[in-house]
Amino acid sequence: MAKRVSEEVSNPNQAVVKPEDEAHPYAFHVSGPRNLTTLNWRDLINSSWKDANYKRTVIACFIQSVYLLELDRQENRTASTALAPHWWTPFKYKLTRTLIDDRDSSIFGAILEWDRSSAMADLVLLRPTGAPRAVLALRGTLLKSPTIRRDIEDDLRFLAWESLKGSVRFRVAMDALRSACDSYGSGNVCIAGHSLGAGFALQVGKAMAKEGIFVETHLFNPPSVSLAMSFRNIGEKAEVVWRRLKSLIPNNSGHEPGSQPGSGSGSDPNTNWMTRLASLKGPSAKWVPHLYVNNSDYICCSYTDPDGDNNSSGSSNGGGGTREKDGDKENVGPANGGGGSVGTGQTAAKLFVVAKKEKQRFLEAHGLEQWWSSDAELQLAIHNSKLISRQLKSLYTVASTQITQAKGKGKP
Repeated sequence: MAKRVSEEVSNPNQAVVKPEDEAHPYAFHVSGPRNLTTLNWRDLINSSWKDANYKRTVIACFIQSVYLLELDRQENRTASTALAPHWWTPFKYKLTRTLIDDRDSSIFGAILEWDRSSAMADLVLLRPTGAPRAVLALRGTLLKSPTIRRDIEDDLRFLAWESLKGSVRFRVAMDALRSACDSYGSGNVCIAGHSLGAGFALQVGKAMAKEGIFVETHLFNPPSVSLAMSFRNIGEKAEVVWRRLKSLIPNNSGHEPGSQPGSGSGSDPNTNWMTRLASLKGPSAKWVPHLYVNNSDYICCSYTDPDGDNNSSGSSNGGGGTREKDGDKENVGPANGGGGSVGTGQTAAKLFVVAKKEKQRFLEAHGLEQWWSSDAELQLAIHNSKLISRQLKSLYTVASTQITQAKGKGKP
């Protein structure tokens, strides 16, 4: 112990890396991904970013860096001892902007851009195919005293209203994403978030999609539980009971009991919107968010509730291989809609589910680390998700309105 102190005193101007910092549980070499492919000149021929598992790993690491940016700030870490930079530098990215919550001065997001000079040092002369020019990463709730009040405030906002648009963070994230799209083009920008950050990323991405700006979106453990949704579920169950009661009442009209004229038997307008969206040629059908959920995580597990009878799924393993070409499948509407209409198979969302039969602890199931784990096994669900349908329903409404207005203008 005395020897260690004397060594530190003898080099007062040299940054000292303490053993406890080297073994910090959030250090990249301690808890980061294993067997990670290092970018080199070969990526100019065959880009690692084309691998969905690699992309998921890197983006999850970017979100982790945002958590650590705030922890570095709280713990007064210097540039030489900061943990966050080690989570983006291996992938040839650099920090260009931090998103600050004015209410408590905390860092809740960051924009990471492709670092051309760092890449050229390793003979990567061009940005690999599939690598975004800029990534907007948003963290979730951080249970630390300097941030817990504002984080929980936004958690409760979502719980009560299923919306985050009233938060300061929504406006700041929206402005940051719009600025990045203006600078690099929406096709070169990606937005991602975990937990509460995924909630913001989903609503910001959807707001941009309504304006015709489509940004690649990755959502890890997005929140799915709210009082508004619970009341809506109660209303839907009451409606089902009412329909069953109506079917028992003799009906002398010409159409089948429990249904309305002009609709298919048993058709549910709330569940058939996805098929109608698929038949649209409007721009809103181009936005395909990627959702990563764990059934053992009660915060996001509602996304796996099916919306219809098509509950099949494909699967992939953590090594990057797929059994049924997962990258070619999406969470799509059924081939035949409940109302008799035929969908075109247009995409709605990609829903990846952890393929583990045993029940996991909540902290493990909700953790971000699982998404860069080398033994991660995911299934790509191809049934309709009821909650995804609700989240994207407003896009259908916008597209439908645009088409109706276009048809009206075309009439003499």
